[in-house]
Amino acid sequence: MPADPKPPRAGALPARPLLLALPFISMLLLLYVYSTSTASPPSAAAATVAIASAGVPLTPSPPSPHIRMRRARFRSYDDYLRHQLNKTLDPRLRRVWATRDWRRKVDAFARAFAGLRREGLLRNASRALCVGARLGQEVAALRQVGVADAVGIDLAPAPPLVVRGDFHAQPFPDATFDFEFSNVFDHALYPDRFAAEIERTLRPGGVAVLHVAVHRRGDKYSANDLLDVQGLVGLFRGCDVVRVSKVDAFGLDTEVILRKKSDEN
Repeated sequence: MPADPKPPRAGALPARPLLLALPFISMLLLLYVYSTSTASPPSAAAATVAIASAGVPLTPSPPSPHIRMRRARFRSYDDYLRHQLNKTLDPRLRRVWATRDWRRKVDAFARAFAGLRREGLLRNASRALCVGARLGQEVAALRQVGVADAVGIDLAPAPPLVVRGDFHAQPFPDATFDFEFSNVFDHALYPDRFAAEIERTLRPGGVAVLHVAVHRRGDKYSANDLLDVQGLVGLFRGCDVVRVSKVDAFGLDTEVILRKKSDEN
């Protein structure tokens, strides 16, 4: 008779359940990183100095009947940065973003990105950027749906998903990304620079997806109010409009999808 197979060692875990648990374990690790990193975030002054040292060259955007600017509240660009960082680095908000809001927003973004992937606007092989990503829920969602090469930028970094960067002067070379997502257009003090940087860092044929609020006044951290979606579309002269549609996205009501024109166009 053949010998009986050896019994499993005490305490050994079946391989398949362990593999199935890996995504859940990874998410728990991410939550731990964020919950611990938000306990003592860098000061707004220190973060402002780090961004300002990059020497962002800015000139006022030309006036637009479709965009109402709020520049009068800022004495200087550094003052604008400090104002934005007061929200980004607020310890109470960061705890909420990292805990209570985390799973809800990651799941919502993942559903949206999965839909874009089904339409062929996003691929697993895409190199993706989330502009103004705070703690990185959008980035985590992209990775969750299979887009492994995804990163975010924000004025304050949130490792491992978000690096420090000003969306008025992205810290990346030309034509770096296949896909860019943002829901912070209302925070742009210079909307034309915001759009130009997305176009600059997108590869020809790359896709930009923007969630915005139209005809609605933003919060006290907004630097502009979008009165008509044409105010946004008109800034992207190097892109074709794929679609403009209604969306329910955390207080934002309109989704604009753009594709960067190819070099030969």
